[in-house]
Amino acid sequence: MLIALMAIVLLVAGCGGRDGGGSEEEGGGGATSSDSVSSDFGTLSDVCQSGDAKGAPTQGVTDGEIQVGVFSDVGFTKNSEFVDAAKVFTSWCNELGGINGRQLVANTRDSKLMETRQQMIAACREDFALVGGGSALDGLGVKERLNCALPSFPAQVAQLTAVGADLEVSASPSQTPGYDPYYQFRTWLIKEAYPESAKAVGVINGDSPVTKTIGAQAVESIEAAGGTIVYNDLYPAMGVSDWTPYAQSIKSKGVKGLLYNGDFKQLAKLEAVLTGMDYKLDWIDTNNNAYNEQFIELAGTSADYQNNVLDLGGVAPLNSDEPATKQMVELFEKYAPDAQITLPAIRAFSSWLLFAKAAASCGDELTRTCVLDAAKSETAWTGGGLTAPQNLQAPIPPSPCFNAEKATSKGWEPADFQPDDGVYRCNIEPLKYTQEYGVPMTLADVGKSMSDVK
Repeated sequence: MLIALMAIVLLVAGCGGRDGGGSEEEGGGGATSSDSVSSDFGTLSDVCQSGDAKGAPTQGVTDGEIQVGVFSDVGFTKNSEFVDAAKVFTSWCNELGGINGRQLVANTRDSKLMETRQQMIAACREDFALVGGGSALDGLGVKERLNCALPSFPAQVAQLTAVGADLEVSASPSQTPGYDPYYQFRTWLIKEAYPESAKAVGVINGDSPVTKTIGAQAVESIEAAGGTIVYNDLYPAMGVSDWTPYAQSIKSKGVKGLLYNGDFKQLAKLEAVLTGMDYKLDWIDTNNNAYNEQFIELAGTSADYQNNVLDLGGVAPLNSDEPATKQMVELFEKYAPDAQITLPAIRAFSSWLLFAKAAASCGDELTRTCVLDAAKSETAWTGGGLTAPQNLQAPIPPSPCFNAEKATSKGWEPADFQPDDGVYRCNIEPLKYTQEYGVPMTLADVGKSMSDVK
């Protein structure tokens, strides 16, 4: 069971940041507003500010502080990307004066993979809201979160009971209930970029319940885009000592396009065997956990020989000229210079920005209802330019925008996916699943309603 759960983390918990754990309180307290630091971020003005907010209108809010929970599996994965993002944002924000003068205190809720429920109970006792975090088994804490009416602004969600659950506002959603997050990207791959690959698509997944579901969704997505699945396989969740049999099966089936769901370290090993056999596919969808320099290094010669591509799902790439992206990189360099900026970390930063903007608008009466209503009023949220526009007021159907990157030995760079809106392409409508893969949990499921949110 532990092996299968570790594989889930490798797939859904995000790509690697620097090693190290998080303290219980990251980035809180002490700092005062600084004239040398801008309060603007990208297209957002006055994100954080000094002030004299008064009162303690609800749990986690006092005259001087706002207690915020940050979920992470850092104690298990040693991946501190959410802790790092919290440190960077709160350090910057508190230097500007906080939220109307209230300092942000980020409490790391280290779920250590198996302790999601316990950490959620702790958050329910202390935190005003959850911001900029995620855990591989997040579904284990949704019931407790809704029972205590705790709002969540996650960086990412994983399990089906958590995706789109009540009191959750995703600033840059990677998943929307009932919709495939990669259909637009896959449609471009097999209909436009590599049409010959449509008749021979392969899917390979780590052998765990979560990845099996992701694999089933991928099959529906590919077939809806006009592709034919000729190879569908599982590999042991914690990896394979010899990928040769899998590579031989891929070659014998004549696979031209391969969807891979699992740890990018294992994919690099599979590609090494394929490259050694001189078998080159039209494309390999690495999944966006591979969006890091470590995969490039591990891929070696395969980084140039194989055509590795991925979908960033409407998040501006780190190599873009977007002012917001450049500003975020500068903030990381100032407040967490040893941290690696990952895709989940970028999403986390957008979540912090959304929370801060919504909380600031509430003034003295900073309640959970107010901050949720303010966040959900955003109809074209971009995190100041970090993402394609998201309609948080009506998140279903999701944004159609996607953007693709390809691997080279020099790093990740934009693929030729024909963007039509800045760095994004937004002219392919998202796919609504025809099959039922699970439903998000609601307040009604725990006998609550919005009147219980204070």
